[in-house]
Amino acid sequence: MPITNAPPAEPPLTIDLQRPEKGIPLHLRRLFAGLILAMILAALDQSIVNTALPRMASDLGGLSHLSWVVTAFMLTSTSATPIFGKLSDMFGRRAFLIGAIVLFVAMSMLCGLARTMPQLIVFRLVQGIGAGGIMTLTQTVISDVVTPRERVRYQGFFSGAFAFSSLAGPLMGGGLTTALSWRWVFYINLPVGLLALAMLWRALPAPPPRKEHRIDFAGSVLLVTGATAVLLLFSLGGSLFSWYSGASVGLALLAILALGGFFWVETRAREPVITLSLFRIGPFATGVLTMSCMGFAMMSAMVFVPLYFQLVLGLNPAQAGAMMLPQIVAMVLTSIFGGKLSADLGRPKLFMVTGIALEAGGLGTLALLAAIQAGVPAFWGALAMLGLGMGIAMPNATAIVQNAVPKESVGTATASMSFLRSLGGALGVAVSGGVMASGLNSGLAHLLGTADVQTIINGGMEAVSDLPAALRPAIEAAFRHAIAGSFEIGGSVMTLALIVALTLRGTEFERSA
Repeated sequence: MPITNAPPAEPPLTIDLQRPEKGIPLHLRRLFAGLILAMILAALDQSIVNTALPRMASDLGGLSHLSWVVTAFMLTSTSATPIFGKLSDMFGRRAFLIGAIVLFVAMSMLCGLARTMPQLIVFRLVQGIGAGGIMTLTQTVISDVVTPRERVRYQGFFSGAFAFSSLAGPLMGGGLTTALSWRWVFYINLPVGLLALAMLWRALPAPPPRKEHRIDFAGSVLLVTGATAVLLLFSLGGSLFSWYSGASVGLALLAILALGGFFWVETRAREPVITLSLFRIGPFATGVLTMSCMGFAMMSAMVFVPLYFQLVLGLNPAQAGAMMLPQIVAMVLTSIFGGKLSADLGRPKLFMVTGIALEAGGLGTLALLAAIQAGVPAFWGALAMLGLGMGIAMPNATAIVQNAVPKESVGTATASMSFLRSLGGALGVAVSGGVMASGLNSGLAHLLGTADVQTIINGGMEAVSDLPAALRPAIEAAFRHAIAGSFEIGGSVMTLALIVALTLRGTEFERSA
């Protein structure tokens, strides 16, 4: 049934915010503030839970299922993004964004009230659906109220909010768990979510006039099935089960069959959930591919850089987290100010290419520093370079993708980009982890017969404490070279993204007066 129109408080408006002398209407200021708050709400929940996991396991039991608290959220939030994007193109953004926030807040309350680990996992599974809608629709709504030229400026604020959440999440999670309870990791979402709803309720544009639409149910089911199989394979393969096990083979076959069926259905659907013809648009295809590469490199770096600091440099978890500050601060600053400068100059390709080059350089430098066993200060510079690149490239890539497609497909385009970026991130962690494990097996091979190599690989440096001191330098060197290999993989992927980005054409705007 089509969604019933709700009259807006003020008429929907698309304006050029490059002309501040006219002023920004109150409802648009309220809209921007509400969207940023909603983005922080969803992004924060991807990281705030991690530091509270041990306490959750202690209170609820079910330690063996603890990883599913994170995995369940990731599965549904990723799979939901293309569906929310398509439905919002068909029926308008308002109802789906409001519904996603309400669902997210309601599930946050239930997560905080959970009494068993299965309950918590189920609530997190449903909470991820709301998060997927929030993450894609907050970025899509911007395209409805600002001109194409100004999109990069405001996408920069969203990238900055995402970076801020990445930093604040672990700190808030640890603080709330220590001072109050792990349940407050979820309860904190209630006032933030309600405030975002209050801001957005009257400021969101009304839905378009009612039209007849045919929802692509078959394509949606096949897409969710295929994406779930891919994410489970890359998230749990090599850890919960072997890459060569029956579970891995079964998930791979399920992914191939489901995604093959999805592509077949989408070529015949009246209103496909992902419009495959969009990939014939050069800037769209290039922007999506480069964002997937950025997801690959970003997740690889965020997982394995702290691992290097702890396993090789001997830092504790708090010190390793503080080491990431240069990256996060640089990303926040360049997301905001780089987006403004890009909008002023009207050269999004120039900024995206520059950002990708900095990312590739940052990852390559990390690999070099690991290889030469550099000290802590040198890593600060490399991480700052990586953060600068991410902050510059991400908002410009998003704006390029949105500007390349017809207005009626912006939601689908944005959701497709977010979806493939998440898959790229899962692939980045899996591939980099495989490279690291292979390097450790090779580097520790000469210890066979002297120590349990597999125990060292699974247990990290804690497993080394009972070994003879003479073995430790060799083990540390093996970890150093293995993790450096994962940085090299990330740098290579970003170099490929740089080559692809250089092929972009027709993304520039006329320079403003």
